[in-house]
Amino acid sequence: MTDTDTDTTFLQHLARIADALEKHSPTDPSPEDIEPAAAYVWNRAKRRLTPVKKVNRVDLPLLCGIDHQRDTLLSNTIAFVRGLPANNALLWGARGTGKSSLVKAVHGTVTERGMDCALVEIHREDIDDLPFLMSFLAAVDRQFIVFTDDLTFDHGDSSYKSLKAALDGGVEGRPENVIFYATSNRRHLMPRQMIENERSTAINPSEGVEESVSLSDRFGLWVGFHSIDQETFFDIIDGYVAHFKINTSKVDVRREALAWSMERGARSGRVAWQFIVDLAARTETDIYKSK
Repeated sequence: MTDTDTDTTFLQHLARIADALEKHSPTDPSPEDIEPAAAYVWNRAKRRLTPVKKVNRVDLPLLCGIDHQRDTLLSNTIAFVRGLPANNALLWGARGTGKSSLVKAVHGTVTERGMDCALVEIHREDIDDLPFLMSFLAAVDRQFIVFTDDLTFDHGDSSYKSLKAALDGGVEGRPENVIFYATSNRRHLMPRQMIENERSTAINPSEGVEESVSLSDRFGLWVGFHSIDQETFFDIIDGYVAHFKINTSKVDVRREALAWSMERGARSGRVAWQFIVDLAARTETDIYKSK
């Protein structure tokens, strides 16, 4: 076999490999590919919106102790769905205080009122796809709330630049039919160490800090969540007990709930829900069917 024949065979192998990779690589989605649904999860591997059959959420009235946060996000969302000016929102604060629950509950309330708006969740690890997702949804004749839970950036993570690009929208601006909601335990999304690193590596140190801190400034709406007091914790418990019709006395429930929170070392909406799950099991109450 001559060198020419060897080169030809090698090139043929490369061509077959390239064809195989092309066949198996995901193609860009089109608006016609979207299945009808109230909510979706962005599938990065397939570059598709995966429909969610049933959103895991609680009813808005059951979210106690966050009345101001509820009213703020609900009014912003209704304005958006009606085609009025609305802001991207950052829900920040203590863990388990109802940030992601509020986003899903507000979306549920809006759709129950007959307003067509889909919820799209994109996972934190897929945030690099956000600019593409925003651009794709802009071509769809429907309104979307794009949502990311627990959005934070650690040292060495450069994906925050994708978020900035998506929030700024470039020359075209943010798509009119898309709004972005995110939850985070940090108001500025980045740890202090990362901000200090930006300062040390920037040509102008003040610009390095400004570049990092200004990420959260790109959210027009900041909604803060804080730890709840004992009475609010009891109100949450009482609301769940009444909603799910759990057969027990108020005195017993509060005594058990107090012991539960002390054992966990925390009072929050999440801890309250975990107590209700335990209580429902002990009283043989099917809370999931009730939801």
